[in-house]
Amino acid sequence: MPAPRRLVVEADGGSRGNPGPAGYGAVVLDPLDAATLAERAEYIGVATNNVAEYRGLIAGLRAVRELFPDTPVEVRVRMDSKLVVEQMSGRWKIKHPGMKPLAEEAAGILPASSVTYEWIPRAENKHADRLANEAMDAGKRGEQWDPGASTADMDTMRPYFPTEPPPRSGPPGDAAAGAAKVRAALAAARPPGTPGPDTAEAPEPGAAGTAQADGSRAGGVRGPRPGTAGATESGTDGTPQVGWASAPDLGAPATFYLLRHGETALTPEKRFSGSGGSDPELSETGRHQAACAAEAFAALGTVQEIVSSPLRRCRETAQAVADRLGLEVRVEEGLRETDFGVWEGLTFAEVRERHGADLTAWLASPDAAPTGGGESFAEVAERVSVTRDRLIARHAGRTALLVTHVTPIKTLVRLALGAPPESLFRMELSPASVSTVAYYADGNPSLRLLNDTSHLR
Repeated sequence: MPAPRRLVVEADGGSRGNPGPAGYGAVVLDPLDAATLAERAEYIGVATNNVAEYRGLIAGLRAVRELFPDTPVEVRVRMDSKLVVEQMSGRWKIKHPGMKPLAEEAAGILPASSVTYEWIPRAENKHADRLANEAMDAGKRGEQWDPGASTADMDTMRPYFPTEPPPRSGPPGDAAAGAAKVRAALAAARPPGTPGPDTAEAPEPGAAGTAQADGSRAGGVRGPRPGTAGATESGTDGTPQVGWASAPDLGAPATFYLLRHGETALTPEKRFSGSGGSDPELSETGRHQAACAAEAFAALGTVQEIVSSPLRRCRETAQAVADRLGLEVRVEEGLRETDFGVWEGLTFAEVRERHGADLTAWLASPDAAPTGGGESFAEVAERVSVTRDRLIARHAGRTALLVTHVTPIKTLVRLALGAPPESLFRMELSPASVSTVAYYADGNPSLRLLNDTSHLR
């Protein structure tokens, strides 16, 4: 029998909404010189991040099978999704029913003994990431990805990777045994009559959102990568499942303290106050709240940079903290609140009376905008998503204070938890409250604090 052909598959997927418009990318490489042997990308409509990542894996493995249908292969899959890597390696349970058919399909493409999985930092997965983004960009234009127009290969500076896969943590055959365990668990978990790997369809979750009058809304922000449960679990055979204890050391995360601005005159009256109105200043109560927050952060001593929404109430709150800490305030346009159009300054009841049909539409769909050219929550979510990713990259390993509004903070919290849109109705976010989210190098966020007002008492 000829020696197996060694190959590397890098795959990624993304969703601009989680769920939202999604796409995947995959590339097959020769490990000897990192030459590109095949590229795959596709816009897949509305889906979650995890679905898109699994679809990228499936496409990469299928490309290997198409390239070498009659040749034995050894494939090293490299992905920045710890969820997919750990689940396909058999170390994490597959709990979500939507992931099981995708994992089963991926496991059935090539012999289990011929595939190993390796987690890599996002920075080392740029080729597949760019393919996925090209696919999503094409979908936004109403098209499908065109391989002839792709620049992902030319634009990617690929770091050297060793021709030998990393050593396994157990005796030879552990990876194959893990993959076999995945197959067995999937078969046992599948109800009678459920389609197998040849007929299973990837789920297409809906993207409908919900809203409330204070500006909270499910939106199209790129979501987190689940799979980071803190507790060690046991599989059906009693084998310990791997959790944080054996995860690689990812270094210090980008940590964001999310400080809602202090009160304005509109806050206690519960009036719409976004970015298209009068831009109110802090009230006397709001200034006191900002001073209390400043003392709390001074005592904490961990804030390295301060970033603020451009709106006055946030800049005043941020400046109070900056003066106490001896730091500068950098203004970030993407952290501003929603533009509520002609609803600015009105109560919910007044909007209901004057613009009832528009309000009903706005409550029903994230694509509906407030009366008079306001901003839809889908537009807001896209803006916040881009801003978040840029800030994570800028503050990797550092701690920053983001002074912003209800909509951006609740959206970031919901996405960090991987919670459904209706969870926004179950969060309270008080003026001058503090929430905290940490973003690790593998893309996994961790919510550490929500709506803390202890510094105001």
